Amino acid sequence: MFRILVDTCVWLDLAKDYRQGPLLEAVELLLDKGAIQLILPRTITDEFGANKRRIVDEGRRSLSSALKRAKDAIGRLGEGKGKRAALAQLDDVDHRLPQLGESVIDAIDRIDRLFACSEVIEINEGVLLEAARRAVDKRAPFHRQRNGISDAILFEVYKGVASQRVAGTRYAFITHNTKDFSEPGGPTSVPHADIASAFSRIRSLYMTSLSELLKRVNPHLVTDLMIDQEWPPEPRRLTEMLAAVAELTDKVWYGRHGLLRESVESGRTKVVPRGQATDDPNTVPRDIWLGARKAAAQVEKRYGLENLGPWDDFEWGMLSGKLSALRWVLGDQWDMLDT
Repeated sequence: MFRILVDTCVWLDLAKDYRQGPLLEAVELLLDKGAIQLILPRTITDEFGANKRRIVDEGRRSLSSALKRAKDAIGRLGEGKGKRAALAQLDDVDHRLPQLGESVIDAIDRIDRLFACSEVIEINEGVLLEAARRAVDKRAPFHRQRNGISDAILFEVYKGVASQRVAGTRYAFITHNTKDFSEPGGPTSVPHADIASAFSRIRSLYMTSLSELLKRVNPHLVTDLMIDQEWPPEPRRLTEMLAAVAELTDKVWYGRHGLLRESVESGRTKVVPRGQATDDPNTVPRDIWLGARKAAAQVEKRYGLENLGPWDDFEWGMLSGKLSALRWVLGDQWDMLDT
């Protein structure tokens, strides 16, 4: 079993990036199986709680601002088909922004649940004293002339836990904060000389990648989760949905036109000059009829007669249901089937 301390910055990076979902799922599964346990100082829960709202808001603002700037630039400088294609792509991204925000909120909720199921280590005076000594001696993480007290507390908690000799238990300290914890000028995977004595190649690991640690614990699980993530069910793009709405609208209209055409050809509906048109449902003005015939020819050319029915009741219901659902997603009311 591994007991692991995951730095606050790693948890925040997991929450920010929806692509890290498989890693979060791996942590959940390995905790449930008892293959890992979290070393969770109170400092991490406090820092994560203080930064949750910020990462949600910053993610939304930064993406929205970037999209606005890109649209403005393309609107001023873009030309022709390339301009239209670029703006369509940006509209797709804009449409997905709420989903990206929801993925961050979901990840935060999942991390909160992991914290709730783990024992929180309160910070005692001994840990505070050792952290203060590091500050006085300017040892890492105080070597960069900055206030590294929170980082020092994390390290001292980890060092205290990892110093315990428990049979079958290994330890790992995982951070993305390589400027404060890694050896300057060397590989980021090497701990700073001031903290290196707490680590070894086997029993106590210093790591800058959560995925690499989880692969050591259960390589098959992590690999399978990563493979599954390569083919996620991506939401449809806005341009795809608009194109589908246009096609379904054409086909529903064509089906309704077919009913009118049959009625005209059978004599049940009369084509009359516009001046003779009345509210009689069994008449249709000639100019409207000719315009409908022209529009029908365009639809036939666009999709091919073989793709325009005739449809049975089930197929007609599917066409109408798809159009209604897509329009609802795009902001219309349910059952909006006007053509």
